[in-house]
Amino acid sequence: MLKVLRPALARVLNPVGEVLARTPVTPNALTIIGTIGMSAGALWLFPTGHLFAGVMVCTGFVLTDMLDGTLARIKGTTGKFGAFLDSTMDRVADAAVFAGIAAWFVLGGHSKLLAGVSIFCLVAGALVSYAKARAESLGLKCDVGFAERTERLLIGLVAIGLSGLGVPYVLPIGLWILAAVSLFTFGQRVWAARQSAAAAADAAGPGGDQPDPRSGG
Repeated sequence: MLKVLRPALARVLNPVGEVLARTPVTPNALTIIGTIGMSAGALWLFPTGHLFAGVMVCTGFVLTDMLDGTLARIKGTTGKFGAFLDSTMDRVADAAVFAGIAAWFVLGGHSKLLAGVSIFCLVAGALVSYAKARAESLGLKCDVGFAERTERLLIGLVAIGLSGLGVPYVLPIGLWILAAVSLFTFGQRVWAARQSAAAAADAAGPGGDQPDPRSGG
């Protein structure tokens, strides 16, 4: 949904990336710093009720993390491990945000239901990302997504931040919306993978079936 904003965002990030390219800082270092900062802010500030401050810290480190791809492109150091590390660290940061807000609901928010919704958002977000990664590893097309990582994180952080400013009901509404769009996006990607697999089987014709590459890992 927010892909249309990427050209404008690139114009903002490119000058910063060019400055960083003259330093010893590496893209992987930015990825790790962003993840550690965001996770620490979410797990420290959210459970103690400092919701707006936590969002400000997380937002700052999200911007840091977004620079890693820009820096890698400018330095010419893009590679498979960098892509793997970035995706893996994104899952860690997302888990910290929703684990932190779930802890807030248990400790100070007094809502086990919303704590459960927060955990659902954490799990559903991970499944959305896994579905695409697994499909593409099998050679299936899965380039769809109503609410990708950026949209999901934006919904979550905006709702948390506004709640921290005292806006009533915004956090429960935001979490329920996030749960719904995450579930929809997961189903969307499963369906896309199924359609891609069916198209590949039809193209192979009779006798062209491939072994079922199921794995327990």
